[in-house]
Amino acid sequence: MRNFSLFLRSLLFTVVMIVATVIWACLCFLAAPLSYNKRFWFTSRWNVFIIWCARVICGIRYEFKGYDNLPDAPAIVLSKHQSAWETIFLLPNLTRPLVYVFKKEILYIPFFGWAMGLLRMIPIDRKQGKNAFSSVVRHGKRRLADGQWIIMFPEGTRIPVGQKGKYKSGGTRLAVETQAVVVPIAHNSGECWPKNSFIKRPGLITVSIGKPISPEGHTPDSLMAEVENWIESEMRVISPHAYKGG
Repeated sequence: MRNFSLFLRSLLFTVVMIVATVIWACLCFLAAPLSYNKRFWFTSRWNVFIIWCARVICGIRYEFKGYDNLPDAPAIVLSKHQSAWETIFLLPNLTRPLVYVFKKEILYIPFFGWAMGLLRMIPIDRKQGKNAFSSVVRHGKRRLADGQWIIMFPEGTRIPVGQKGKYKSGGTRLAVETQAVVVPIAHNSGECWPKNSFIKRPGLITVSIGKPISPEGHTPDSLMAEVENWIESEMRVISPHAYKGG
């Protein structure tokens, strides 16, 4: 009976999410003429609504740890990646507007991708090879100067709970190039919203924010090693049951 209840709640949430995405994307085009900050606020209300639905329908709650660590300065946010939840949640819940670095193909997704195109995100065309990173640096410097923060997921893809992906140094290369501090984030969203799982499970997600790390004196690899060490150590604090024996 419990599994059937979880299925029904997950089904309702999925239907609501799809309908909301279509409606919100259409409304976002009406906000296109507004200033960027107003456009960002309006567009990110979809994120707020979906996170609210996840709590009300699926019982997925959240708490912050270390929120005061967020700096009043240009920053590169590097986050653990377990779920779609954090890609939705983080956008409206930090202290500066966020800019995602993502695959160019996402812009072609009906409604969702179109709405994303209204924001100052940084799409990557991987066919450009090494030139792709030059484009990220160029756009990244502009975004940081305009007051936005850049967020990246160094593992590149969603990683199952209790596991660790390979941390790629793209985010720390950008930090070294721009001399922006790095803000590491650990969380356990995969316990409630697992990768490739239709079923959403009730529970409490802890979003832990580390102290800013200066790129001064670091190479991209040494900076990423420090970020990786903090995130993976913190994961064992917020999800100790997932790392028993590991």
